[in-house]
Amino acid sequence: MSKHQQKTIETQEELSEVLQVRRDKLQNLIDMGRNPFEQTQYDVNDYSMSIKNNFEAKEGQTVRIAGRIMSKRIQGKAGFIDIQDSQGRIQCYVRKDAIGEEEYPVFKTYDIGDIIGVEGTVFKTKREEISVKAASIVLLSKSLQILPEKFHGLKDPDLRYRQRYVDLIVNPEVKEAFLIKNKAVKAMKNYLDERGFIEVETPVLNTIAGGANARPFVTHHNTLNIPMYLRIATELYLKRLIVGGFDKVYEYGRIFRNEGMDVKHNPEFNTIELYQAYANYEDIMELTENLIAYMAEEATGSTKVTYQGKEIDFKPPWKRMTMIDCVKEYSGVDFNEIETDEEALAIAKEKGIEITPGMRRGEVISAFFEEFGEDKLIQPTFITKHPVEISPLAKRSKEDPRLTDRFEAFANGWELANAFSELNDPIDQKGRFLDQLRKKELGDDEACDMDEDFINALEVGLPPTGGLGIGVDRVVMLLTDSASIRDVILFPTMKPIGAAKNVEEEE
Repeated sequence: MSKHQQKTIETQEELSEVLQVRRDKLQNLIDMGRNPFEQTQYDVNDYSMSIKNNFEAKEGQTVRIAGRIMSKRIQGKAGFIDIQDSQGRIQCYVRKDAIGEEEYPVFKTYDIGDIIGVEGTVFKTKREEISVKAASIVLLSKSLQILPEKFHGLKDPDLRYRQRYVDLIVNPEVKEAFLIKNKAVKAMKNYLDERGFIEVETPVLNTIAGGANARPFVTHHNTLNIPMYLRIATELYLKRLIVGGFDKVYEYGRIFRNEGMDVKHNPEFNTIELYQAYANYEDIMELTENLIAYMAEEATGSTKVTYQGKEIDFKPPWKRMTMIDCVKEYSGVDFNEIETDEEALAIAKEKGIEITPGMRRGEVISAFFEEFGEDKLIQPTFITKHPVEISPLAKRSKEDPRLTDRFEAFANGWELANAFSELNDPIDQKGRFLDQLRKKELGDDEACDMDEDFINALEVGLPPTGGLGIGVDRVVMLLTDSASIRDVILFPTMKPIGAAKNVEEEE
């Protein structure tokens, strides 16, 4: 056995001993009739930051606070502990003669991580630190695990995401991103509510995976004995509501796509989709830039954010470019001069673009954009006029029916939003769905299914409508300078530890 292996075993044994000590302490408390898990409530009347921010008014007052012990310094008959509550940390001064001869020895056995309630008076120490002088302490919950130690903390990203509860305790700055996200989402909803939009809910379980080009999660409904899909978009249901007479609707919630995982992609993520009757994609473009700018300002105090060292300004108006013009600027290829599929495929091959079965001119344009243009769009930019082949639900452009009245919003080289003048011609829509089925037969597992009921809704009559979908988590990543989408999702998707080991064993 190597010295490293021996050291690892010793460390595990030591850790097990420490964990056993905590369980022994719990048993001692139970034997004393002081089982902390029998506590059902504590009458909290103040919080750490409230006390610190209002010290002059609160000095000398009695407060009742509760939180987790994060540090402990005992010297004889007195000691200091730091308590962390939902607002932050505050120091507590604990004296034997203040909390009692019988209570003090019990207090000394408390561990870092234990949750306690403290009643005492607000004061400043000789070092001018705002603190609470404890008059009584109650153990509310015993921590049987060990928190990562102060200086190294919880740094391993994988462990942080798996044990978000520990991450939030030992890395309190992590909470700030989620507070900003909360502000941004509230601002987004307020902005739409004030403009007459109605928030609605649509099914998460669908019988058809529609509304986007994405691979779905498949499940089975036992009673109906049919396959069902976790929704990949909310689009088709929301447009049914426009058919039914709602003029402005939106839904904020989870979308599920059975696809890759990276810093910008999690299998479940938050979007908002909205639809406005009698509006077109240009109306929605204006709404989008104003909405995201408002979210930024309300959540961070400014339309300007710094993301990984780059300043991004969401202040409207944003730059606008057609997809073909963007491709021309960054690749040198002008698809206005390329008319046929054969010409497009030839230039794609020449430029090293991957050719897929059944690929046509429009799909080549999209591939060129993804290869040469997308990552250049650092400042907020609208890319417009997408090819019909990649836009099965968008209305054709009057100027060029090979293109659509569609836009995507980009910043930091990422797609943040997708929108278009909605296709409301049921005959054209059925043809688009049939083309999607052709793609599926050619091996495209992200192609849309046929939705006969949606066709029926269009035949009933969909007014001219503008629609929008925003990837809220990506916007929040930019607002919070978060390097990964997992940093703005409280519990991101993770492979189970046992499963990960099995895969490694197979390899």
